[in-house]
Amino acid sequence: MFQLLPGHIQPTGHRTRKSRLVTKDGHCNIEFGNIEYSNHFAFVVDFWTTFVEIRWRFVLLLFVTAFTGSWFVFSLLWYWIAKSNGDLTVQNQTEGHVRCIDNVNGLTTAFLYSLETQTTIGYGGRALTGHCAGTVALIIFQSLVGVFINCFMCGIILAKISLPKKRAKTVTFSNTAVICLKKGSLCLLIRVANLRKTLLIGSQIYGKLLKTTTTPDGETIILDQVDVDFTVDAGKDNLFFVCPLTLYHVINRSSPFYELTADTLPLQDFELVVFLDGTAESTSSSCQVRTSYIPQEIQWGYSFLPIISRTKTGKYRVDFSNFSKSVQVTTPHCVHCFETDVDQRNHNSYNKENHNNLLKLGIDNLGFQVIDIHDPVDVTKM
Repeated sequence: MFQLLPGHIQPTGHRTRKSRLVTKDGHCNIEFGNIEYSNHFAFVVDFWTTFVEIRWRFVLLLFVTAFTGSWFVFSLLWYWIAKSNGDLTVQNQTEGHVRCIDNVNGLTTAFLYSLETQTTIGYGGRALTGHCAGTVALIIFQSLVGVFINCFMCGIILAKISLPKKRAKTVTFSNTAVICLKKGSLCLLIRVANLRKTLLIGSQIYGKLLKTTTTPDGETIILDQVDVDFTVDAGKDNLFFVCPLTLYHVINRSSPFYELTADTLPLQDFELVVFLDGTAESTSSSCQVRTSYIPQEIQWGYSFLPIISRTKTGKYRVDFSNFSKSVQVTTPHCVHCFETDVDQRNHNSYNKENHNNLLKLGIDNLGFQVIDIHDPVDVTKM
């Protein structure tokens, strides 16, 4: 049974407050509890990943603390050397006193000398005299520590800037999914677009249906995962992702949506998570884009509006104002209704074909046979 729906444009689906595992922008809504204290040291051992994944505010705090802290620690060492040698202003210096560091007379000047040494400023007012071996060893050690801190902090900042998550921000999914007829099958459709002109190489699309199920043994499985295959007209692997694509999942007997109807869909409790994996063409870094749809974000009996057109200059234009908009179309009320209607039409077509064959058989005389006569016929003339 088909629904004949009046054609009107459906606005972009609103976001519901229903809890979900994966948010619309791809973040996972999950937290870990009752973790043993010893397991926290695993984050310290894997310190590089920990520093890359922490928030920017903590990275900036680490940046400031690392440099100012090292300057201050080494300033205390320079101050201790100057005090041990009697170079401070408050100390009584004898005639002919040989200083270890020129113009380091207190803790403030020692801090300035430490900063100038580690940042290689070298104003010239404060410098080593070369008469103390300890100062030479300390300046070498501070220079090496300064280079290490520079490399480490630059690496963290560069790694955070070039995270694949940032590339994923320029790939977007439609706010809603739709269910309609496509190529003679009932399909679930979603849209995905790459906002950059650079391609995602080796793109693959797939989905997971998350729901709570109960096994025949009575065990309740929370967030049970079921595979949902998506494809485009050219296949599901190595997508040519130069323009927005409409991905579809055929709802057949092997589909987890086979038992759904237009009436029962809003009452379901599941979450459809869609993944897009690919490699950025410009950076060669792998990235994954995620989004999710709950039953209230799946529109039964709708189809997406076209968004690709061709301009007078021969260029292809994408209208993103209609990216998530849909229009009502004629759609079966359920998969069973669609299959019943198809079977009925096939049955009627088969009966009509048989009827035509019977009519043809009624006209032809099956008992009539054509034979060849090879004997000559005598003709008697009167």
